[in-house]
Amino acid sequence: MAGLSRREFIKRSVAGGVAGSAVLYGFHKPAAAAAKGVEGSVGTFIDLSQCNGCAGQSIPACVAACRAENQAKYPNPVPSQEIPYYWPNKNKKEDWQDKKHLTDRLTPYNWLFVQKVKVVHAGKEITVSIPRRCMHCENPPCANLCPFGAQYKTAEGVTLINKDLCLGGAKCRDVCPWGIPARQAGVGLYMKMAPRYLGAGVMYKCDLCYDRIKVGQKPACVEACPQGAIYFGLKKEMKELARKRAKEINGYLYGDAENGGTSTFYVAPVPFEKIHQALQEEKSRKFAPSATGYPLMPVKVGNFLDTANGLLLSALAAPVAGAFLAGFTAYQKMRGGE
Repeated sequence: MAGLSRREFIKRSVAGGVAGSAVLYGFHKPAAAAAKGVEGSVGTFIDLSQCNGCAGQSIPACVAACRAENQAKYPNPVPSQEIPYYWPNKNKKEDWQDKKHLTDRLTPYNWLFVQKVKVVHAGKEITVSIPRRCMHCENPPCANLCPFGAQYKTAEGVTLINKDLCLGGAKCRDVCPWGIPARQAGVGLYMKMAPRYLGAGVMYKCDLCYDRIKVGQKPACVEACPQGAIYFGLKKEMKELARKRAKEINGYLYGDAENGGTSTFYVAPVPFEKIHQALQEEKSRKFAPSATGYPLMPVKVGNFLDTANGLLLSALAAPVAGAFLAGFTAYQKMRGGE
């Protein structure tokens, strides 16, 4: 796509806008109707009463497995000194390439991490270890509001980011109740188009090891957990398993009502309101209030798409994303699919 001018891209995008919606959904349609052996949406159940964060290990097994499995998908940006500052930020750019080693938060190079907090409940102090990554929501606002059409939901219910289309505008992170997607500057389509004005890189997050799911395997984190605290299967079965476990331990369920419903279900022996508060306090101690990559656990948080602004932005984003995809697809065909 080298040599693509902004004028040419915009010209082709506008020309393709009429067929934008068709291109949008045609481009996003998975190669196969569903993954091998999967008939319906998949999900995970994470039993926090069993997870101990791999105590004694420098990196939890699930985190190590995730990093090993996905390292080939991590960004490869230009050197830090060559990354331009982008509008409207004159002295800030999200560049994590010198922090690839970090495993205590979500970054473009770390899609899963384990939060540990202490919660006082029923007169006891309980340490809770929480594996965190994308929740893969039932109705993901990130996918519906991406102005570039770079995010989409597969037939299996997995929300993915097309790194070849993402311009790093971070709208997905803004509308995610947990602020999950992480941005890396200096890489992606925007560098070939308008690095100082359009987007700011590429957004990265957990893809639930979709390549493994497609061939009938489990996500790497599920297989690696030594405590057997992470379960994978059909979403409806994971939800039922989580509800059953919550009753068994007189515990609490998270992920069923949040953001309109997700495909990730947590069960904890303490209320998630207390976990959320503990995470807030932990974040204030370790990071700045505006720091990204350290999600909280707001209880029964609503879905932005259910608000008037969300509905409006969704209606506006669809044709823009369709036009953008049409222009991109037309140009790719013109250049022989490069």
